[in-house]
Amino acid sequence: MSEYVKIKKGLNLKLVGEAVRTITELPVAGIFAIKPKDFVGITPKLLVKAGANVEAGTPLFYDKNDESVLFCSPVSGEVIEIIRGDKRVILEIRILADKDIKYRSCTPSDPNLLSEKEITEKLLKNGIWPFIRQRPYGTIANPKDRPKAIFISGFDTNPLAPDYDFIFSEKETDFQTGLDALKKLTTGKIHLNLKADSSPPAVFSQAQNVQINTISGPHPAGNVGVQIHHIDPINKGEVVWHINPQDVVIIGKLFSKGIFDAVRTIAVTGTQLEKTQYYKTIVGTTIKNILADAVLKKGDNRIISGSVLSGSQIPADGFLGFYDTQISVILEGNDYEFMGWLAPGFNKFSVSRTFFSWLSPNKKHNLNTNLHGEERPFVMTGQYEKVFPMDIYPVQLLKSILIEDIDLMEKLGIYEVVEEDFALCELICTSKIKSQEIIRHGLDMVRKEFS
Repeated sequence: MSEYVKIKKGLNLKLVGEAVRTITELPVAGIFAIKPKDFVGITPKLLVKAGANVEAGTPLFYDKNDESVLFCSPVSGEVIEIIRGDKRVILEIRILADKDIKYRSCTPSDPNLLSEKEITEKLLKNGIWPFIRQRPYGTIANPKDRPKAIFISGFDTNPLAPDYDFIFSEKETDFQTGLDALKKLTTGKIHLNLKADSSPPAVFSQAQNVQINTISGPHPAGNVGVQIHHIDPINKGEVVWHINPQDVVIIGKLFSKGIFDAVRTIAVTGTQLEKTQYYKTIVGTTIKNILADAVLKKGDNRIISGSVLSGSQIPADGFLGFYDTQISVILEGNDYEFMGWLAPGFNKFSVSRTFFSWLSPNKKHNLNTNLHGEERPFVMTGQYEKVFPMDIYPVQLLKSILIEDIDLMEKLGIYEVVEEDFALCELICTSKIKSQEIIRHGLDMVRKEFS
């Protein structure tokens, strides 16, 4: 039976620079990269060397902690460089792509006729498994686990986020094939969660082998962690998997066509672009060509792979993150205003009523990265609770991590959250606490303790 969930706490951060509903497909050209740091908790072991020729779907490295989990090239071409950091940590595997992609193929098959073991092995051997992530910890799903449920969020409420209803407006038969494969991997339900006040495309509304739930409310209603919490919360010892709907299509193509086709439609957004629109590209693409087409404005810009709330800063010649479906470009906040928050302003954004933005709730703001202050003593203000729609005490959880009390972390709900769930808390925090970094530290601590 489908469920309806109404999220009351949260905040919709309305920004200038939303993507126009136009999709551009740029030629496959330039350099692609897979970044091991995109995958929490793995230790990469290389399977290729610089100079090697690869096809789309050729394994590049595996995880030393689980050698069955392979990470494959999204394109065909030549491995031109292995970028390493301190202590020779692998940062990037760069590939100069062919103009015409060649695929490492396997036999197409109907997932309905395969066993759980056969589906798992096919996903592992062809590099698709890393698209499936798990709670707790926000890591790649453990293929040895049997999750109690799988969650797919069919909408994104982050600022300037891509509109999945638009992306999936054309029927994707591979989406259903991907669902059929995922259904064999759980004894529970696949929850496909849709926005309550929208008209979802047929590919969502007519999906089979899923429980379709509707969710309303402000951000973070689109976060899968919030959805899990309200529909099928995680207790100690339980595991829930989740996956992006576009990656379900990638799974479907593996079974229907027998190839690793890592095509993804991303939203390129932000005030510092002349053209904001959608681009059809491939996982790990260089953003250099995209920014050239979108026309990057002059200025001290911050380029973010992902949302402005929880994405990663990358250079202008950097690469799209493995899980990201958005590029955001805003101004750096290096300017300092005389008198700071004491100066009156009608155009300033404020969650409280310090300024007058509350008089125009639908106004879109042009914000930069300025923190408007330094880190201060972490005191209880009641701010976090206004935007945190889980039955968890956010401040107490953060403080339990700071004192590294694992028993207290467990009692306060560490298993249900990841960094993005605290992004709004970090945004509105007058103490300027780096909540997302603290949450990741806590998750890593608990994972190492019990691994």
